[in-house]
Amino acid sequence: MDRSKNDVWVGLFVLVGAVAILFLALQSANLLSLSFQPTYRVVAKFDNIGGLKRQAAVKSAGVVVGRVESILFDDKSFQAQVALAMDTRYAFPRDSSLKILTSGLLGEQYVGVEAGADTKNLAAGDTITTTQSAVVLENLIGQFLYNKAADGANAGSAPKK
Repeated sequence: MDRSKNDVWVGLFVLVGAVAILFLALQSANLLSLSFQPTYRVVAKFDNIGGLKRQAAVKSAGVVVGRVESILFDDKSFQAQVALAMDTRYAFPRDSSLKILTSGLLGEQYVGVEAGADTKNLAAGDTITTTQSAVVLENLIGQFLYNKAADGANAGSAPKK
C-alpha cells in the first residue's frame, strides 16, 4: 500500500514537470500566447517583412501592445499584408507608423509602433499605410560590397597628379 502511494506521487510529480517543460518550450518559441485581453484587428502593408512570424510581438516603447495575427501576400499590390491584434487598453492615433525591428543583432523580429499625433484613434478594421520594412542583413552586406567595389574601380581610374 505504501509503495503504490509513493508511485502515484512520483508519477504525478513527473507529469507536472513534463507539462511545465512543454509550457516553457511553447512560450519561448512564441507558439503559445496566453492573453485574455480583448483585442481589435488592424492591417498594415509592408514591402518586405524579413523574418517576421505569426505571433510575433507588437511593441511600443518596449511594451508588448499586441501580437501579429496573420501574414498574407497581397497579389494586387505585391506587398505583405500583416494583421495585428492590438490590445484594446492601448489606443494609438490613426497616423501612427509601424516598423519591423530586430531584438538584438540577430534576434527575432517584431513590429514597433511609433505613435502619431492625430486626434482620432485606430479602430478595428483600419489599415495603417505608414510602414517601414525590415532591414535585411543580406541586402546591407550586398550594398556595402557593391559600394566598396565601385569605390575601388573609381580609385583605379582617377587621374594621377
